[in-house]
Amino acid sequence: MESIVEFMRNLAQQHAQVVPLTLFVAVLCLCLIIGHLLEENRWVNESITAIIIGCISGTFILVLSNGKNSHILRFNEEIFFIYLLPPIIFNAGFQVKKKQFFQNFITIMLFGVVGVFISAFIIVAGCRWLFPRLGFYGLKARDYLAVGAIFSSTDTVCTLQVLHQDETPLLYSLVFGEGVVNDATSVVLFNAIQKMDVTRLNSMTTLHVIGDFVYLFLTSTALGVTTGLVTAYILKTLYFGRHSSIREISLMVLMAYLSYMLAELLDLSGILTVFFCGILMSHYAWHNVTESSRITTRHVFAMMSYVAETFIFLYVGMDALDIEKWKTSKLSFGNSMSICSMLMLLILLGRAAFVFPLSALSNCMNRGRVSLITFRHQIIIWWAGLMRGAVSIALAYKQFTNAGVTWEPIFATMVTNTIIVVLFSTMVFGFLTKPLIVYMLPQNANNQDNHQEEKMPKEDARLPLLSFEESATTNLQRASESFSMLMESPVYTIHYYWRKFDNAYMRPVFGGPGSSHPEC
Repeated sequence: MESIVEFMRNLAQQHAQVVPLTLFVAVLCLCLIIGHLLEENRWVNESITAIIIGCISGTFILVLSNGKNSHILRFNEEIFFIYLLPPIIFNAGFQVKKKQFFQNFITIMLFGVVGVFISAFIIVAGCRWLFPRLGFYGLKARDYLAVGAIFSSTDTVCTLQVLHQDETPLLYSLVFGEGVVNDATSVVLFNAIQKMDVTRLNSMTTLHVIGDFVYLFLTSTALGVTTGLVTAYILKTLYFGRHSSIREISLMVLMAYLSYMLAELLDLSGILTVFFCGILMSHYAWHNVTESSRITTRHVFAMMSYVAETFIFLYVGMDALDIEKWKTSKLSFGNSMSICSMLMLLILLGRAAFVFPLSALSNCMNRGRVSLITFRHQIIIWWAGLMRGAVSIALAYKQFTNAGVTWEPIFATMVTNTIIVVLFSTMVFGFLTKPLIVYMLPQNANNQDNHQEEKMPKEDARLPLLSFEESATTNLQRASESFSMLMESPVYTIHYYWRKFDNAYMRPVFGGPGSSHPEC
């Protein structure tokens, strides 16, 4: 054993950067292989597999280093937000079924925005009241507010790996959409808290935070839409595929990453920007490239997202055994477990406090639809948001570390508790996700969403605009019908007329289904 340790030490000194990366890539390959072998397992999914392998690897490294280190690479929240998160979010926007997403847009925004604020409020109030009673002192007002944002961030990967878009389109759209919007809202809320004057908390401060969020949401979305449209226009006008499909694929990848970096540079939400950039690219730009490039981009974006997700879960498993944080934390094991249990209880209550009421509100708003959010769907939506992921850990590192190097006991305690909550929620709730969905959605009911017909406005080739070629009575009647449809089913009516506008004006300029290029 000593000879192996000595060999590893000498090798590490000679190749300080190469050895850790080589080992990590080797473990990543092992994750892919084992994940493939366990793909049909009822209890284990790829996220849990990566965490378990990370814990095993961390234990092995801890033994070889005589208890000094448990991970190959040191976690850096900047690397997470700059390199690992963008491909995951972009691929989510690129692969999403846009019709379902935008038909349920209001409900998704209720869950992903209003739900985060409700959940954060419950978590902050609960922590502020219970932490001192558990013997945990020292957090300031800003720290408590940050804890609310940290533990309001969800990770729906485990649930999405079980659900299928084609079998349960409504449920998948809600879980997927909430996951993306939730992450963006949590990060924006966290950043707003960092800039907030916590010494003057009042109703005006709350309104200011809400105003900042609306501004960031709109400007970030506009930046993503603009980047997607610019990319589509360039590809349609210059037609790179005439000479090389590599250039058009490279342009899509680089423009997507550029949109994220521009958003971060302008202090906007990079998550929202790159997500909507992905949606616009899949709707327009993807149809302006060659057939081989279409196939390649689908696989390249999915591969980048998959590797990034595996990388994150693998590191979470390794970081759980970081001995430095555990030694610095002065809280007893019993108190630490009490705090973690209390946090999990608050997460459960926070989810329930908005999922069921907002689902009822959504059903009331969309009573004209055939497909509503059933109670079984609400249970799954509530369950899907119980798991916490790498965003929570990254935000905890950002809040509770000094330049990512030195530790204070109380801050080390918060980071270790965050890791425990993430591991427990992912492992335990992740293990139970498949059985729960199988029980709640039997095979004979899985396609219920798919076979139900949506009440869409009747087809009319004309846009709801005034026409000088028709009488005033006809124009008024058309306007009245459009207004009635808007009141009865606003989201569906807006989506319907957007498709008309898109087909008439947008696709001829930016491309889309049916657009063609000269043959190479």
